[in-house]
Amino acid sequence: MMSEPFLKPMHILLVDDNPNNLKVLSEAIQGCGWKALMATDGESAIEQTEYAHPDLILLDVMMPGMDGFETCRRLKANAITQNIPVIFMTALTDATDKVKGLEIGAVDYITKPFQQEEVIARLKLHLKISHLTRTLEQRVQERTAELSQSLQQLQQTQLQLIQSEKMSTLGQLVAGIGHEINNPIGFISGNCFHIEEYVKDLFRLVNLQQQKLAHPDLEIEELVEEIDLEYITEDLPKILLSMHQGIGRLKDISLSLRTFARSDISSKVEFQINEGIDSTLMLLKHRLKDQGNRPKIDVFTQYCELPPIICYPGQINQVLMNIIANAIDAFDEGHQIHSDQEIAACHNTITITTSVDDEQKAVTICIEDNALGMPPEVQARIFEPSFTTKAVGKGTGLGLAISHQIVVDKHNGQINCLSTSGKGTKFIITLPI
Repeated sequence: MMSEPFLKPMHILLVDDNPNNLKVLSEAIQGCGWKALMATDGESAIEQTEYAHPDLILLDVMMPGMDGFETCRRLKANAITQNIPVIFMTALTDATDKVKGLEIGAVDYITKPFQQEEVIARLKLHLKISHLTRTLEQRVQERTAELSQSLQQLQQTQLQLIQSEKMSTLGQLVAGIGHEINNPIGFISGNCFHIEEYVKDLFRLVNLQQQKLAHPDLEIEELVEEIDLEYITEDLPKILLSMHQGIGRLKDISLSLRTFARSDISSKVEFQINEGIDSTLMLLKHRLKDQGNRPKIDVFTQYCELPPIICYPGQINQVLMNIIANAIDAFDEGHQIHSDQEIAACHNTITITTSVDDEQKAVTICIEDNALGMPPEVQARIFEPSFTTKAVGKGTGLGLAISHQIVVDKHNGQINCLSTSGKGTKFIITLPI
């Protein structure tokens, strides 16, 4: 009967050019509940092995045409048949021949004339070894898969912790700065209005005095000439206008800081994506300017009128910051390897478009640059944790991995990258409304 480990009948391929040997072996094998397949030469043995895939092969060494050694060599060279155990049957007693057979992949030798009991015993042994080997390999694969899944879960957990800590620290810092500068901005803005009114009054007084004094004092005339009163009268309003513009710029920065660092509370809230993009660009404005060795980067925005989406605003702003900052880094890196003529001919652009898909009930953000681009092997790995092409100290490889987690895991969205080496990169973010 079958051995205990085997739940299905074993198929044994018998390869021998002697019909009597095939008959005797076949009867013995069938008596054990196994199924016998038969071949009389090496070529037919290889063909049967490929389509029938037996559990074990009994292979005669001395056969016309292709001998057993060559047959075994070809079986072991074929990925489909290489793992099937092969036992040689031979009348050769030379140890060199046995070593040769074992070196090319056989697991055992049976010497002719053979005893049926010995053949069956060896078949049982090697079938059991083969079964245990396959079971062990399967368990190793399963265990490896479990460990791989556990490692991915650990990496995801680490990313979540890093992202949460980063957003918490960044949010507190940026919100604190926005709040702190908002108070002095209000103070300066309010006082500027009074200063402007006081200056107008003083100019009116000076003009009136000059009109009323028919004979101005010499000392006053010298002072008027010294301080260049005419120039002051012309330039001071311009200075006050510049101060108003500067205060307006500070207000925009303060608003951008508070918009960018919106706290991610336990539940999602409504958020206008276009406002998030504007606040991110405001914070990166200093990096878009001419850097001396790199011309300015022009940003073109093409906004569609979007409905508010339900999301974690601070996290979405972090995704936008990562992608746009990476585009700027790509321009910086590109201009380090280009000549001055090539740099002068470059027109660095980042194009940001938003659109809404009413059918899918989703908002799409497209961020495209014409910088270095990426080769396919880099593009395939950009969302892997800790993968970066930047120099040591300039990148951790977590930005895009965290961005992917925020968009896909936290918001059930999609983030895709299309890039051509030397031409540019496009990120497409889709978020459900």
